Amino acid sequence: MAYLAPRKVSGDPTPDDPVALRLALAHGGGPVAYLARPCQYVLSHSCAPAWWTTHRYAAEVVAGLNLAVDDMKRRAGAAAVILVGYSGGGALAVLLASRRTDVAGIVTIAANLDLATWTQLQGLGRLSGSLDPADVAEAIAETPQVHFVGDRDGVVPGKVAESYVSRSGNRGRPSLIRIAGFGHVCCWADEWKNLSHHPALAGIPGWPKDGRSGSNRGG
Repeated sequence: MAYLAPRKVSGDPTPDDPVALRLALAHGGGPVAYLARPCQYVLSHSCAPAWWTTHRYAAEVVAGLNLAVDDMKRRAGAAAVILVGYSGGGALAVLLASRRTDVAGIVTIAANLDLATWTQLQGLGRLSGSLDPADVAEAIAETPQVHFVGDRDGVVPGKVAESYVSRSGNRGRPSLIRIAGFGHVCCWADEWKNLSHHPALAGIPGWPKDGRSGSNRGG
C-alpha cells in the first residue's frame, strides 16, 4: 500500500490484502516461504516512505531481500530457489535473479516488469531511486521464466510484460501467459491451485508437478 490516494503517501505499506501470501498458502508441493517487502508488517526507525515509493526497487532493497532469501534457503536446506513474485514483488524477483547464481526459475503474476513503460502508460512519476527489471532482462534471459498477466488488469497492463519480454533478446525467451477475465487482484490466489499446473511451468526445474515436488528446492 504505497499510496492512500494519488498524491497521499501511505504511512504503512502493509497490504490490506496480502495476495502473495495467499498464493503461497495455496501452493502445493515443496518448501514455500513468503517474503514481504521492506517495512511491511514491521515498521522500524529505519523505515521511510521512500522505501515503498520512489525507492521501492532500489539496490538497497534488492540487497536486503537477497540476504533474506539466503536465510530462507539455508533453513530449507535447498540447493536452489524458484522466485515467485506478485505485482511489485515480481519486479523484485527479476532483480534478485540478476544477482544470484542459484535461481532455477522465475514466475511473476501481474508484475510491473518494465518500470519505464509502466509509469508512462499509467501517467505516473518516474521512480527515481529504483532499478528497472527491464534493464536486466537480457542478462537473465536464459533463466526459465513464466510471466502471468490478466487481460483486465488496469493497474499493470499486459503491454508492460510484453515490453520486458521484448528486451530479453533471442535467448530463451520468457513465456508470457495471458489469462482471460483476470484483473490485478482477481482471481490469482483463488485460482492458483489450477494455474500452478499450467504447462508452461513444466520448463522450470523443480517446479511441483501434481502437488508434489520433484527435488529439494525452495520456492
